Amino acid sequence: MRRMTNAEPTTSQRRKPPQKVPVQRECKQSRPEEKAGKERLNRFLARAGIASRRASDRLILAGEIRVNGLQVSQPGSLVDARADRVVYRGRRVRPPTVSTYVILNKPSGYLVSAGDPHHSRTVYDLLTALPKRVFPVGRLDLDTRGILMLTDDGDLAYRLMHPRYEVEKTYRAFVLGKPAAHRIRQLCRGVSLEDGMTAPARVRLVSATEGNSALEITLHEGRKRQVKRMCEAIGHPVRGLERVAFAGMTARDVASGQWRHLTPAEVRRLQALVGLDPDAAGET
Repeated sequence: MRRMTNAEPTTSQRRKPPQKVPVQRECKQSRPEEKAGKERLNRFLARAGIASRRASDRLILAGEIRVNGLQVSQPGSLVDARADRVVYRGRRVRPPTVSTYVILNKPSGYLVSAGDPHHSRTVYDLLTALPKRVFPVGRLDLDTRGILMLTDDGDLAYRLMHPRYEVEKTYRAFVLGKPAAHRIRQLCRGVSLEDGMTAPARVRLVSATEGNSALEITLHEGRKRQVKRMCEAIGHPVRGLERVAFAGMTARDVASGQWRHLTPAEVRRLQALVGLDPDAAGET
């Protein structure tokens, strides 16, 4: 039998494994967005008409926004619209207390942009009589005409453009040739583009003459040059394009190159369409 030496600890002397100490979990904190009186900085900037939420994130990351004198670089930062001083390019930013909503019957040849050195004419040249700065809800190509909504209500603009809300846009596409019935069904089901399959759309043949046809296409996506690419994919390239309706509104009562304010009823309907409280903002 092996003799136990003083160098060897007894069983009772051997080190016991440490006991697990129960850790008290912290109470679940409310999300920053839920803090009373505060909102995300990108939403604040969008409401102020500075840029869309996504573009506002880029401005924040670039360090172009200051809050209470300090440069902010985190898009998720929170601000209190009533107490915080937000500055962009040396100018204090304040969301409008009353928002402006207009529709423009855009002619071909006008760029939907605030400025571009390569194009002398923009849609803002047609809005010189409008006292407030507004921003387009979506885009129309340079050669596309038709209804374009502009507003300084960043919340509404954001939702109208967001795919989640599936806001419908209707186009009149003048295409080369006469699409066969199976080609129109193909457009309805969806066509394969370089950025994926398009969502189902409503398509009807409006008219057809020798060598040309007019298609009415209603979709809720907003991909770049989508209608043109869809028609190209079925072998009938677009020769002319007009947007005839947006979110249920038309520009039939507005001459080409002219604009008008939305009525309060139209604004309330748009807000309801995307789940906004009509009583939360004013309008002009």
